[in-house]
Amino acid sequence: MDTTNVILGITGSIAAHKAVDLASMLSKSGCDVYAILTPDARRFITHHALATLTGHRVGMDMFGDSPELQPEHINLADIADILLIAPATANTIAKLAAGLADNLLTCTALALNPDAKILIAPAMNGKMWLNPATKQNVATLSERGVEFVGPDEGMLSCGYEGIGRLWPVDKIAERVLEISRG
Repeated sequence: MDTTNVILGITGSIAAHKAVDLASMLSKSGCDVYAILTPDARRFITHHALATLTGHRVGMDMFGDSPELQPEHINLADIADILLIAPATANTIAKLAAGLADNLLTCTALALNPDAKILIAPAMNGKMWLNPATKQNVATLSERGVEFVGPDEGMLSCGYEGIGRLWPVDKIAERVLEISRG
């Protein structure tokens, strides 16, 4: 494989700002990165930095004004080698486990080509991560071949200490590169 196409899905977590560094690391490592911001992610970061660092327009809307004839989620799903969702909220994990497709990221995930790998880096409050519903959703996705990295332990943005922090972005990037090498 010459260049690895990474679809970087960014969800509405306070850790979304770390995805900018992640996109930069992956791009500098030779990956072709296409970012998708969920509506809630756009409350934390904008598309400008991501577009500059990746060299690609950032996907934000299912019904945008893309000049492509094929829907954007199908184009992204077709070219993906790896779908990386970092940070991934409990909400997005639940949607993926249930097969819901109500935004550009979840539609892309549902339409993903069967050869693509899915890597999820959760970030949320520790009580949310440990909730039985979240645990069941993670188990469901794991059974389907989805790989989870993290979450990590430490001080959370909500002021709690515990599990729920986004894995360090250098470790996430390292795992993406391991997957891309086969």
